[in-house]
Amino acid sequence: MLTKVSHSINARLDAYLPERRLFLKSDRDTRFIRLRPFTQLVALSIGALSLGWMILATAILLMDSISAGTSREQVARQQSLYEERLNALSEDRDLRAAEASGAQARFGTALEQVAQMQARLLASEQRRRELETGIDVIQNTLRRTIDERDAARAEFLALNATGSGTAEARQRDVAASLAYVTDTLGQTAVQRDGAEKLAAEADEKFAAVASAKRALETRNDVIFGQIEQALKVTVEPLDQMFRDAGLDPESLVDAAKRGYDWQGGPLTPIRLSTRNEAPFAEEVRANSILLGLQEIDQYREAAFKTPFAMPVRTAVRYSSGFGNRRDPFGRGVRGHEGQDMAGAYGSPIYATADGVVTHAGWQSGYGRLVKIRHAYGFETRYAHLAQVRVELGQKVSRGDRIGDMGNSGRSTGTHLHYEVRIGGSPKNPMTFIKAGQNVF
Repeated sequence: MLTKVSHSINARLDAYLPERRLFLKSDRDTRFIRLRPFTQLVALSIGALSLGWMILATAILLMDSISAGTSREQVARQQSLYEERLNALSEDRDLRAAEASGAQARFGTALEQVAQMQARLLASEQRRRELETGIDVIQNTLRRTIDERDAARAEFLALNATGSGTAEARQRDVAASLAYVTDTLGQTAVQRDGAEKLAAEADEKFAAVASAKRALETRNDVIFGQIEQALKVTVEPLDQMFRDAGLDPESLVDAAKRGYDWQGGPLTPIRLSTRNEAPFAEEVRANSILLGLQEIDQYREAAFKTPFAMPVRTAVRYSSGFGNRRDPFGRGVRGHEGQDMAGAYGSPIYATADGVVTHAGWQSGYGRLVKIRHAYGFETRYAHLAQVRVELGQKVSRGDRIGDMGNSGRSTGTHLHYEVRIGGSPKNPMTFIKAGQNVF
C-alpha cells in the first residue's frame, strides 16, 4: 500500500521534479544514488524552511541591535543632559555661595561704617550740647556783667548826688567802670560769635552724617534684598526635591540641626550693643540672613546623607522596575524590591549618599552585595556585583566607588540591582533618582 502511494506521488511530481541520479565514482567501480521526485521535494522543503528561519532570525537580531543602539543613544543623551544640569547647578550654587560670602563681608564693612558714623554723630551731639551749655554760661555772664554795670552806674549817680569825693576821683572811677564793662562786653561778644560758628559747623556735620547714613541704609537694603532672594532661590529646589521624594523636609532639617555645630565660625549671630539694648533693624535682618545660610547648610547636609544620586554614571538600560513582576526563572509573579539597571560588565558603581558599609560580600540570591547604612533610617543595597571595592565598617561619601557591575548571584545577565529602604521597608529607588535629577 505504501509503495503504491509513494509511486503515485513520485509519478505526479515527475513532471516538475524529474528523477535525478548522483554518480559516485571510485578507483574500482562507479555507483549512483537515485534522487526520486519526493526526495527532492523533501530536501527543497527543508532547505526553504532553513533559509526562512535564517532570514527571520537575522531580522530579529537586527531589530534587537537597532533597538539596543537607540536605547543606548537615548540613555547617553539623558546622561549628558543630566551632567550638564548638574554642572550648571553646581556652578550656580558656587556663584550664590561666593555672592553670599561677598555680601556678608560687605555687610560687615557697612556695619563697621555705620558704627563709626553713629560714634561721630554721638560726638557731634555731645559737642553741640557743650556749645549750648557754653552759650548759656556766656549769656548768664553777660547778664551778670550788665547788672554789675547798672549797679556801678547807680553807685556813681549816688556819689554825685551826695557830692562825696573830688571830681577827678569820680572821673577815674567812671572811666575804670566803663573800660571794665567794655572789655567784658567785647569778650562776651567774641565768645558768642565763636559759639554760634561752632554750632553751625556742628549742624552741617550732623546733616552730612545723616545723609550718608540714609544712603548707606538704602545700599544695605538693596544688598539684603539680593541676599534674601539668593537664599530663597537656593532653598526652594532642595525643599521641592525632598517633597517629590515623599519626605518631610522640616523633619530632615531638624535632624540635621541636632547634629550641627553652632559654636564659633563666620555664622555666629551679630551683636553690636554691649549694654543689652534693643538690636538695630540691620542687625535683626543680618541675623535672619545668617539663619538662612545655616538652613541652607543643613539642607545640604541632609541632601548628601539621603540617596538622591544615580548609582551608575555610564549608559544603562532600565530593565525590571520596582513592584510585582514575572520571575525570570519561571517561578510565577513575585515582588521585586529594587530597580534593575543593565549596562556594560565592570561599569563603576557609586554610593548614592554618605554612610557606613554594613555588608560587603556574598549573600544568597544577591550575589556580591554591598549594603550602606545612611542617616535618617535609610539603607541602600547594590547587588549582583562583579567586584566589591569597600570593606565592612568603612565610611563612604556620596560619589565614592564601591564596586563594579556584574552578573553574580541569582541573575540572568549583567546588571545592577539597586534598592532603597527606609526603616527596613523597600521604597521605589526611581522616586529618589527622579527627585534629585534636577538638583544633583
